[in-house]
This record gives sequence, structure tokens and C-alpha cells, in this order.
Amino acid sequence: MRIAHVAIWTADLDRLVAFYSRYFGAAAGAKYINPRRRFESYFLTFEDGARLELMRIPALRDVAPAGEGIEDAGLAHLAISTGSESAVDELTEKLRADGHRIVAEPRRTGDGYYESIALDPDGNRIEITI
Repeated sequence: MRIAHVAIWTADLDRLVAFYSRYFGAAAGAKYINPRRRFESYFLTFEDGARLELMRIPALRDVAPAGEGIEDAGLAHLAISTGSESAVDELTEKLRADGHRIVAEPRRTGDGYYESIALDPDGNRIEITI
């Protein structure tokens, strides 16, 4: 397994894209927009292949189910790449069986990712993805 990306909530996507591009040489991909959730994000890729996801959604506390740990700004989640859909499913079930909270069941997202989301013991969101 490897860390797939780290995600940060922000109120100003363009400001953070410019910051990470200017000072750290990150290249921004196409902007993703989910109109139903009013969610927007960019994936930034660094020279070594590491990726950072910058995300924005209006009134986060109003749209997130209670206890999901979504804040207005700051760390959103740590994404761990498992290598396959079946590995996502298996790890999700192992975490559930061991008593860890699953806040999003395995699914294909609007931007094509296959993922689930679990909370670590401190309540941080761990996105389990291919």
C-alpha cells in the first residue's frame, strides 16, 4: 500500500492552487465540480508524483452528516491506495469487523474513484481507494 494523496479543505481554491503551484511547483489538473453537492476540487501533482487534493464546499457543517469530521478548512483526509477494488472492499470489512467506524461504504464517486471512508481511532478520515 501507499499514500495516494492528502486532502485539504479550503474556502478559496484558486488561492491555494496558486500557492502550491508558485512555491512548490505543483501542477493543477482539471477542476472537478459536483453540482449536486456544490463540491469543487483540484488535484495537484508534484514532480515526484505525490498528489494533494484541494477541496471546497459551501457551508460544510450544513451538508455533512454528524460525526464525519468535516471542517471548514484544514486536513480533510488521508487517502491510502490499496491497488484494487477488491482490496478496498476487504480492508473496509476488516476495519468494520475490528470495530472501526465506516462513514462511507465502498462506492464509485462522481469523479470515477472507487473508495470507502473509515475513521481512525482519533476520528480522522481515512479514504481507502484503489
